[in-house]
Amino acid sequence: MRRACLLTLMLVTLHWVRSVAQDESSSPSLSLAQYVQALDKARDLADEMEDDPTRATTLLEIIPVGSWRVRDNGHDFETPTASLRYKLQEWRKSNDGELEEDILTQLNSLNESAKAYQQSSNAPDRRSLLSSILARPEFNGVHGPTLIDRLKQRIFQLLLLLLGRAFVSSAFPVLSDIVVYGLIVLAVLGVAYWMYRSLKESANLETIMPQPLPVSAKQWPIWLEEARAAASRGDWREAVHLTYWSGISFLEAQGAWRPDSARTPREYLRLLPSGSEKQPALRSLTNRLELVWYGMGPANADVFRQTLLELERLGCPCN
Repeated sequence: MRRACLLTLMLVTLHWVRSVAQDESSSPSLSLAQYVQALDKARDLADEMEDDPTRATTLLEIIPVGSWRVRDNGHDFETPTASLRYKLQEWRKSNDGELEEDILTQLNSLNESAKAYQQSSNAPDRRSLLSSILARPEFNGVHGPTLIDRLKQRIFQLLLLLLGRAFVSSAFPVLSDIVVYGLIVLAVLGVAYWMYRSLKESANLETIMPQPLPVSAKQWPIWLEEARAAASRGDWREAVHLTYWSGISFLEAQGAWRPDSARTPREYLRLLPSGSEKQPALRSLTNRLELVWYGMGPANADVFRQTLLELERLGCPCN
């Protein structure tokens, strides 16, 4: 019986490792040049959607599900595509001009970031500077899904599959009832814990205001000061996030709308008349927030600097 259990465990482990390896190889990485070429093609297709709506279908076909995976000089990068694909699918239903502008803005931003990185990767001094920045302690915990993470996911999937078979047949006669029920209890506890963690992380990601107060309750210079503090410690995503709310607080303090803590960024954008001189700047700020904060797009010093420029275009003095 012990030998049978040991053999079963070895076979299950080999299956997990092989499955993870297949997942890694099933989604090939692009080179940096291929990634830039793909973004150029995607941007051209998006620019033609208004005249030829079938371009949206072609664009959806070339944008991968999940993320673009890029490998350059031994480094792996992932650019999430969920937000972009969702906007394309919505555009195909409504042909909304505002959505088309958002899609073009997002593709242009990704293209500019990729080309900027491509130029910097060709300069040895800049590459050394980037390596020294990434070697700082605050970046030690930044990484994509590890082999252990993928193995954990496979363990949950395989455990649920095995338990399902155990209920409908006697596929594992070597296991006693105590072992089977023990595995069931462990599986239920594991799934409950995983669901708790997932819900908690989703809540943290989707919360845009930490408390039910108007944005202008915190004056815009305080928002901006906190954004600069986040940038100084290398937290570029948080810096872009706080800069956006500095602009919202600035407009709200000027009486652009009635304060309401329940609004979303898109609702703030719709409150400004289309003919307002501040509308283009706020639209650009909103698109950058969605790309960096919600879409998990690239964020660095250049992105933060561009965000500050957009804040100045809104009329908010940053110096």
